[in-house]
Amino acid sequence: MDFLNIFNDYGAITIISLIILSFIAGFIDAVVGGGGLIQLPALLISLPKTPVPTIFGTNKIAALAGTSISAVKYSARIKFNYKLLLAISICAGIASFLGAKTVSFINVNTLKPLILAVLIGMAIFTFLKKDLGSVQSKNLSFDKQLIYGSLVGLIVGFYDGFFGPGTGSFFVLGFVVILGFEFVQASAYSKVINCMTNISALLVFIRQGNYLLELAIIMSVCNITGSLVGTRLALKKGNTFVRTFFLLIVTLMIFRYSYDIFIKK
Repeated sequence: MDFLNIFNDYGAITIISLIILSFIAGFIDAVVGGGGLIQLPALLISLPKTPVPTIFGTNKIAALAGTSISAVKYSARIKFNYKLLLAISICAGIASFLGAKTVSFINVNTLKPLILAVLIGMAIFTFLKKDLGSVQSKNLSFDKQLIYGSLVGLIVGFYDGFFGPGTGSFFVLGFVVILGFEFVQASAYSKVINCMTNISALLVFIRQGNYLLELAIIMSVCNITGSLVGTRLALKKGNTFVRTFFLLIVTLMIFRYSYDIFIKK
């Protein structure tokens, strides 16, 4: 691997912009998810001639690096129910693998209007519920947590393997609304489970040779750095900070999908 030549291959401006945006993506993803909202479009714009599956594979490598570090940091501070975490992770991982398998067969653009509607609903619901995620709001039995959590894992996991941007945010809201978690706890669970979905999708992309290794390594280092900063802030500032950041990211995602659907040709 020759990291010096990568500047000649892609151009200094392209590499520098990807370095900066990967850091920002890692930071956002560590706080509340949604780093793919930054990182994936950055790759698509910077490498317009690169096949989409290769872009997805490169993005997944960088995302997995940052998410893994964030998951370790959260694990040191947040108490997990490991049986629940394992069950949701397995469901999400299987669904993500299947989602990655369908990338070449389904046009993502056909699903964007549905994703936009879901995002708008998420934003309105979170904004109106001022106390949402401030404390644990439900005391579900383990069996109900297992069933509901597994359903969230299957649905969001498939989406992550198939497309990806905003996966962490979808997990966070699912755990807050359906399982009654507080925001920081939900973010911690989402990081660990997101690692599983990224690994599952990567198994497909790597077997197909759909990744740019040198570029992925550079972006991974930057994503990890951003993730460390974001995780520290989230744990220090608490649920109010994470909720505010969540609303910001969902709003940005709404604008992004609206642009793709109504303006972009």
